[in-house]
Parts: sequence; C-alpha cells; structure tokens
Amino acid sequence: MKRNQSSLMSDIAFLLLFLVCLICMMFTAGNSDQYILNIILLNVAFLIAIVTYFTTVTTGLILNIVFIFGYGTFTLYQTVAVGDVVSVQNYFWLIMTPIITTVTWMLTSANKQLQAEKDLLIKQNVSLATMDERTNLKNSRSFQKDATVFMALSTRYQIPLTLLVVTVKYWDELSRMISQDQMTEMIYDVSKLNETSIRLNDSLYMLNTETPTWGMLLFTDDDGANIVIKRLREKTESFNSVEFAGKYRVELKLTMSAVQYHPESIATPLDFIAQARKRLEYDV
Repeated sequence: MKRNQSSLMSDIAFLLLFLVCLICMMFTAGNSDQYILNIILLNVAFLIAIVTYFTTVTTGLILNIVFIFGYGTFTLYQTVAVGDVVSVQNYFWLIMTPIITTVTWMLTSANKQLQAEKDLLIKQNVSLATMDERTNLKNSRSFQKDATVFMALSTRYQIPLTLLVVTVKYWDELSRMISQDQMTEMIYDVSKLNETSIRLNDSLYMLNTETPTWGMLLFTDDDGANIVIKRLREKTESFNSVEFAGKYRVELKLTMSAVQYHPESIATPLDFIAQARKRLEYDV
C-alpha cells in the first residue's frame, strides 16, 4: 500500500509539473509586450525548481522568498517611479514560481521514497534469497540451513555424510579468454554436469558465484565420494572432447575435494566448507 501511494504521488506530481509548465509557456507566448521579461522570469522559476530538485525543499523555499522579495521590489519600483499599473503579469509569477517549486519538491520526494523502497527490497531479497539466480541451485544460505539438519541426522542415526566441493581450475584465466555470456553458460553447464553425477537424495549447492564453487552434500562415506569424483572426471573428459571444446574452444578442468563429517572436528557448516576448501589445494 505504501509503495502504491509513493508511485501515485510521483505520477500526480509529474502530471502537475507538466500542466504548470504548459500554463507558464502559454502565458509567456500569449503576452508579446512582456515577452523578454516573461522568458527571464520563466528561466528563474525553472532554475529555482532545478536547485530544489537536487537539494532540499528548504533551499527552494529560501530562493522563492528571495525571488518574491526581489520581484516585489521591482514591481513596486515600476509602480511608484515609472507609473506602471499592477497587472496580472505581476501576480502570475509571484504565484507560479512557488507552485513550480512545490510541485518539483513533490516529484523529488516521491522519487526518493520509491528509490529507498527499491533499495530496501533489494537488500531484503539478497538476505532472504535461498536460490542462485543464474543456475537455480541452492545458495550458501540454504546450504547452512540444510547442513545443520543433515549433520544432526548424521550424528543421531550414524549416517555417513560427506561434503564434496568442486571448482573450475584456472577460472581466472578462462574468464579472460571467453565472454561474459559464455562464462554464464559455462557455469550453467558445469552445474548440470554436477547435478547429473549425484543421486536424487543428495543435494547440490552454489557456494560462491564470484569464483564458481559448487558444494554437494552426499549421504555416503569417503569411498562413495571418491566414486562421485571419478564419475565427474570421466564426464568432464567426455564433455571436453564432444561439447565443451566446440562450444567454448577451451579445455575444462575441475578441482575437487571431499570431507566426511565428524562431529568432533566439524562443529558448524562453515567449518565443513573450510575443511573441504583446504583440501582443494592437494587436488592438482
């Protein structure tokens, strides 16, 4: 409801500003005797509105007070010294200039509120999201929640649990050789490669999107994890010789390591990831 009100206020302010500008231009064009003076006053009104847009309404009000005082003094001088008659011309700009400033402030205020709401929604989306948008895999936040449950189940029912971590070897070098779109496709292809190498009751996660890192929670021991690693290497070799070489013209190599869960050495899901990543250094 609040977001709709901000949007409605922004639309109304934009239409009012458009209408006010139209009235000012029609008034300026319709009074040929005071054309130059009206052009100058119109520019002053727009200048105050621009300053208000990029600063605050307080600044705009102060400039309007200065303008009213200055133009009022000029009108008084013309009436007393020159003998001119006070006409609609004089009242028009004394009224319209503050109106332009007020409408501009309404538009600025509504836009800033919409921007603040947008930023808040983006932050909330980032903090609450459990899926990686590029691969549709569960992210590290989801991993921590699932791993906590799986670790408890492993301890209670003595079910072996292993974390397998996978990265792309020489990723920094590969990223300089292919385009951004190809990098995204490569991440997706590797994700599918990982997904087809595990059982349905195992879970696949995207632990890091900057330097693509996948994590697999496998309900198996070290020997079972080694079978998955061997299967991944075979699929990677097949993928390189058939699809990957022709699609990206580079060779894909994966770095993999597995750590079996032991309650005495792994207290949290982050410890689980840290130990698995440390073992990546030995996979050459």
